[in-house]
Parts: sequence; structure tokens; C-alpha cells
Amino acid sequence: MRLLLLLLLVSTGAFALDADQAGRFAELALACVHQEYPNKIGHVLSSDADVAPPRELTPIFYGCFDWHSSVHGHWLLARLARQLPQARFAPRAIAALERSFSATAATNELKYLQGTSRASFERPYGLAWLLQLGAELREWGDPRAADWLRLLAPLEQEAAARFLSWVPKLDYPIRTGEHSQTAFAFGLVLDWARTAGDTRLAKLLETRVVELYGADRDCPLDYEPSGQDFLSPCLAEADLMRRVMDAAHFSRWLESFLPRIPAGFKSDWLAVARVSDRSDGKLAHLDGLNLSRAWMLEGIAAALPAGDARCPALRAAADAHRVDALPAVSSEHYEGGHWLGSFATYLVTARGVADPTTGCSAQD
Repeated sequence: MRLLLLLLLVSTGAFALDADQAGRFAELALACVHQEYPNKIGHVLSSDADVAPPRELTPIFYGCFDWHSSVHGHWLLARLARQLPQARFAPRAIAALERSFSATAATNELKYLQGTSRASFERPYGLAWLLQLGAELREWGDPRAADWLRLLAPLEQEAAARFLSWVPKLDYPIRTGEHSQTAFAFGLVLDWARTAGDTRLAKLLETRVVELYGADRDCPLDYEPSGQDFLSPCLAEADLMRRVMDAAHFSRWLESFLPRIPAGFKSDWLAVARVSDRSDGKLAHLDGLNLSRAWMLEGIAAALPAGDARCPALRAAADAHRVDALPAVSSEHYEGGHWLGSFATYLVTARGVADPTTGCSAQD
């Protein structure tokens, strides 16, 4: 039955953005972007003066359990309000953004980021999402978004400067399945740099990505997932490399990097991750893995030449992960509800793919 469903979805292209589904994701962010507790802070104390509640430490991004989830919760609201301006949730999403983005809050948020012993704060994951938020506001074309972008511009530039400083010093990639992974973050940052016209950062990443990953071969996909991954080290790397290579070059590189991708329509070559307990925040990461795998597989497919023999298998695996993961995005457990909506939104809006109808996706 699952195979028949996947065949139907692939053949009909039945993955258009749905307003009801988007509304479900928007409600998750609306419920948490201004919910201060529970809260997990990665906070360096330099003196007693640094002891303060989250809303005073980081007055924009204090909700959604942790700083990076708050950042991409705001990105979610901007993304969906931009994509579906007539949706019922859109006015409340805009009101939530308006509440967050004040001049005083932005000034104090930057002050925190620039504080003593915070050079590695939220690097690379949270800073990459901050840049994605900037990219979304930049592309929106709404006067309110332009005003918010002006307020956040110093934060955006601080994040970009940190990557400009750090990336040249990074002798080895970070290949984890969680926040410290460099492949996923570099993809977000490179997309921002190209959108923002930051040619210096874009060229730096294009060069360093090839230096860090270009010679990689035989990624051990059988070792995935680790028990609390929300990102695939192998797929995230391939999804990054397709951003810096043309289709022919990427196709050859992928053949050496992931030689086990089969030809033909097969979805079971990459098993969907099982989630045993969604009330456990770390185990719930695996729902995020299934979502991010889906968009990474779609990104890889879109970058291959149309007619590539691996296309059906990539699309089938992406669809299997999508079908399994999206229903798990809910408010039942805050452990997942505070962040999974952002991953679901990134997937269903095809955020990481400039043109989702290219490559494998152009085939019937």
C-alpha cells in the first residue's frame, strides 16, 4: 500500500503547498516564539551581571526553548506569511514578527552576541539560520519586511563576519548529525550570501567547500543514523556539493561519494528512521532527520541531469521520508513541537532548491 501511495504521489506531483498544512506549522511557531519557558540557554557567565532571564539576555530570540529554534521559528513565520499572504494565520504571523522586531530589542540582541566569550555562540547552526531569516526578509518584497531587515542588518552582518573569520581557520569539516555539522550550515550560509550579494563570503565558501569535501569517497551511509541525529552527514554533504558544482561534475562526484544509490524506482535503499519516544527531546531529533533527509534527497535529485538512472530511487526515498515525517509534526510534545515546524516548512516550500522542477524533478 505504501509503495502504491508513493507511486501515486510521484506521478501526480501531489506535494504542492497546502494552506491547512502550512497553518498547522505556523501555529507551532506562533505558540512558541514568545513562550519563554521551558528554556535551554547556551550562556557563558563572565560575572554576576550576566545572570538574567532569557527575555533580557536575548530579547528577540528568547522563545521556542532555545535561541536557534527561536530564530528559525521567526523564519518559519516570515516564510509562510510570504508564501501564503491570504492565509488565515498570516495576520497573526506578521503581528508576531512586528512584536519581536523592535529597535531596542535588536540593539540588545546584538550586544549579547558581541559579549565576552561568545565568539562561538550558536556557531554554525544558529548563525546560519539567522542568515536564512535575513534572506527571507530580503526576498519578501513587503515594506514591513524591509523595515525588519534594516533593524536586523547589524545582527546579519555580525553573523556573516563570524563565518568570514572562522571558515578559513577550519582545517577539517564537522561531520556530526546535530547542530555542529558544517555541511548543512554552509548550505544555508551560501544561499544567503548569493541572495544578499555578499560575493566575498560566497567565494570563500565555494572554495573551502571543495577543499574540505571535494575528495570524499564512499560515505558510510550504512552507519546512519546515529541515535539522536536530525541531519544526515552523508546527504547533507551531497546537498551542499550540488550547490558548488555543475550537473555533470556533481553527477560524477556523487557516483564516487554515494555509490550505493540504486538505479530504478526503489525507496527501501534508505530506511526511514524510527522514533521510539517523541516525548524525549533527543530521540525526537529523528523526526527532524526524516524531514531533512527528504529535502536533501530532493535537492540532490534536482541537481542531477534529467534522465540520470538514480533519479527514481532518489525521488522515491525522498517521498517515503516525506510521507512518514510530516504527520509527526504536531504540538503533542513540546520537545518536537518547538522546532519541527521549521524543518517541515523548509521541506514543503522547497526552500533550499532554486528551481525544484529541474534535473530529476523535471521528469514525468
